[in-house]
Amino acid sequence: MQSTQGNDYDSILNKIYKLPLPLAMEANNYIDFLLAKRNKTIPDDLEKKQLKAGFAKGFFEMSPDFDEPLDDFKDYMP
Repeated sequence: MQSTQGNDYDSILNKIYKLPLPLAMEANNYIDFLLAKRNKTIPDDLEKKQLKAGFAKGFFEMSPDFDEPLDDFKDYMP
């Protein structure tokens, strides 16, 4: 039996209806992504923004011993 496009859509919808709501929402988000990809559009919330040098300054600090070897790897070091 050869499936038709309508039957394919019904099968997909039936699977989505069986999903818990959080997973159905993930499927919805993925469908939005696929549609945007096909139309080569980027949703407003994903639009690339111009980054400026130093925009993250002060958001985090590196510890003074950041580059030091980790104790967990002593057994593997020469």
